[in-house]
Amino acid sequence: MLFVSTVIIMAETQTKLETAREIIDSVDRKMAELFARRMEAVKLVAEHKAERGLPIFDEKREEQVIRKNSAFLASESEAVRTAYLDFLRDTMGISKKYQEYLLSGMKIAYCGTAGAFAQIASSKIFPSAECIGYQSFNEAYDAVASGECHAAVLPFENSSAGEVGQVADILFSGSLYVTGAYDLSVSHDLLVIPGTTIDEITDVVSHPQALAQCDPYIRKHGWTRHEYANTAKAAELVSKNGDKKTAAIGSREAGELFGLETLDSGINEANNNTTRFVTVSKVKNTITAGRDMDARFILSFTVKNEAGSLAKAIEIIGKHGYNMQSIRSRPMKELLWQYYFLVECEGRIDGDNGSTMLSELSGWCDLLKVIGSYLKY
Repeated sequence: MLFVSTVIIMAETQTKLETAREIIDSVDRKMAELFARRMEAVKLVAEHKAERGLPIFDEKREEQVIRKNSAFLASESEAVRTAYLDFLRDTMGISKKYQEYLLSGMKIAYCGTAGAFAQIASSKIFPSAECIGYQSFNEAYDAVASGECHAAVLPFENSSAGEVGQVADILFSGSLYVTGAYDLSVSHDLLVIPGTTIDEITDVVSHPQALAQCDPYIRKHGWTRHEYANTAKAAELVSKNGDKKTAAIGSREAGELFGLETLDSGINEANNNTTRFVTVSKVKNTITAGRDMDARFILSFTVKNEAGSLAKAIEIIGKHGYNMQSIRSRPMKELLWQYYFLVECEGRIDGDNGSTMLSELSGWCDLLKVIGSYLKY
């Protein structure tokens, strides 16, 4: 009897195993089909990001997907829900790697050379892309306008030295759109010919923004300052000249690239020195509903030569619920004593509310342009 019972139990166990395997095989076939469909959608996402110069990783979007999808298994056990969350994260990780593969041919323009802060920012935002340095902001911008590059990364504002006026002017007059804004913590180092002592230095060379950010340090030592195209080029110049009297101000990476020694670190005035970079692309970025809290946009305009026009424009923006983060005025090069304004606002302009606001603004503005919409990262 014991032998017969054992055979029956084994038969039942085998039947359960076979049943389970049939279910798994069937599900796996369906999952393979669904996986292929998901990768087709991921390819569309990659194409969308390439057109607009957007990064692969969108942390808030991933959190949103996990939060939404986890509700699908609300009635299951905690162990199953936990395993499903791991499955979701692994799937999104695979999707990101696939996007990296698809976007490995992207070309990103920046102003400067290897070791410049713009190059560092570009490689952080687009780690799988080819980052190409240009001699000026205009050249980097034009590389995108001509189709030579997919997007450009340009410095827009520094927490210590303020806006980068030349970039603001290019954005106002050009045809490209801002599609993203990213903060890069900037630490300026004193770069010298190896073996140089601080007493030997009489001159410093760097980009005007870097010199401004390190102004107290420079004045403390009484050095003569010289402006140069960018921080990395300044490091290259010091390296080529081999003169211990001249130091460069730039990144440690630039110093290492050109064989310079870092004599002092973090010489910028503010410990929280941060530069905000923007990405620009030929294709306008549209923020979909549901991301309103993360949405930002930049608006440029000139007002009519009438009393109260600027005040009215600001009133209209506020009336529609948009919180202005900043407003700047810049002189228009082609018109003496005429100015344009750049306004950065929180909120989503891609919708009925934004369209109504723009329509009302047009009654008080001679020129009106949405420079770009982006998500806060």
